[in-house]
Amino acid sequence: MTSPGDDRLVPGPGDALVIVDVQGDFVTGTLAVPGAADVIAPLNRVAAAFAARGLPVIATRDWHPDDHVSFHDQGGPWPPHCVAGTPGAESAAGLELPAGTTIVEKAGTAAMDAYSAFQGTGLAGDLRAGGIHRLVVGGLATDYCVLETVTDAVAAGFDVVVLADAVRAVDVEPGDGDRALEAMRRAGARIASAGDVAA
Repeated sequence: MTSPGDDRLVPGPGDALVIVDVQGDFVTGTLAVPGAADVIAPLNRVAAAFAARGLPVIATRDWHPDDHVSFHDQGGPWPPHCVAGTPGAESAAGLELPAGTTIVEKAGTAAMDAYSAFQGTGLAGDLRAGGIHRLVVGGLATDYCVLETVTDAVAAGFDVVVLADAVRAVDVEPGDGDRALEAMRRAGARIASAGDVAA
């Protein structure tokens, strides 16, 4: 994926793009992540580059029941968000998913939360069956669903590249996003930029 002699990322066979939870409620809705809209343009560019090469693009999304365990009313830490079938659960305005994008829904059981795209979805097996060994990841939020998805991907044996300019953090505590990126790097992910991805 990296051309000899430079730091560009040239998508090729065995690579897939994973866009994590770029949904309406996380961009402008009930659980808006600061600066979330800024991930859309770089992800659109990278998605177009993958699609132009016929490479897989995967978009994950929270797809919660309206009594999900993570919601305040159920004693959870978050306001209601990304309730299945509502506008806030759909892809954020402006996100341009290529034709054929695979949608992976997660956290659809009321009593169980799932930050990672690999939790309860069968995604790892599907990727292996498709010959995928390297994932390029961006989306929301750095310190929750991106972090958990990336660390699970590394643990499952995938090479992972995180696009630092195409993620944004909740930052419940100041610096959570930076600490999450460092945790991903320590886990074995490479930290890069959407601008490094060859068009």
